[in-house]
Amino acid sequence: MDWTALYLKTSGLKVFILGTGEVASRRANKFLDHGAIVRLAGNSISDDIKSKGAELYSTDDVDDLIDWADLVVVASADKDLSNYVSEMSEDKLLNRADFPYDGDIIVPTSFNISDIEISIFTNGKSPLMARQLRKKIQSIITEEDILEIELQDYSRSLLKEIIPDQKERRKYLYEIFEDENIQELIKTREIDKAKAVINELIMGDFDDT
Repeated sequence: MDWTALYLKTSGLKVFILGTGEVASRRANKFLDHGAIVRLAGNSISDDIKSKGAELYSTDDVDDLIDWADLVVVASADKDLSNYVSEMSEDKLLNRADFPYDGDIIVPTSFNISDIEISIFTNGKSPLMARQLRKKIQSIITEEDILEIELQDYSRSLLKEIIPDQKERRKYLYEIFEDENIQELIKTREIDKAKAVINELIMGDFDDT
């Protein structure tokens, strides 16, 4: 497979989307929700997309829009125009909703659970199974998993202040993860108490030296 998973920083990214239909609107919402500047070329856009800052242009403006953009998304039923925009976007990042493998970026099925974002890519083999896998993943991730992530983030921040060695920090993170007292506090949703235990576990070692 010639594709690999990466996360693209979209804050301030200039995105031109050819098309204003259902797929184009989904792409627009995704990029707008992640801080991109979005311009679409087509017939009309919803008030929701407008309220997020998207701008609508005529398809007569595609050349200027391509020049302006960092990323070009082709999501139009007009095949000739789609091919033209794709050809003119050779020096841009390109996502083709119609022919994904003719571009260099694919937008996978993705979803959020709290601060976790999970993406699923079946290499184009089965969008249906991507949706089914999404449901399975959503059903097994618990609130306790989310709280564990919060505590690991808290622990990492604390450890970075006092332990420069990454391997040594990892040892503490595993110790915190396996601590039965902390696990019980997670189950009872007593996060502040769990943080206090983490502080004592980490700082106690250094107070003794």
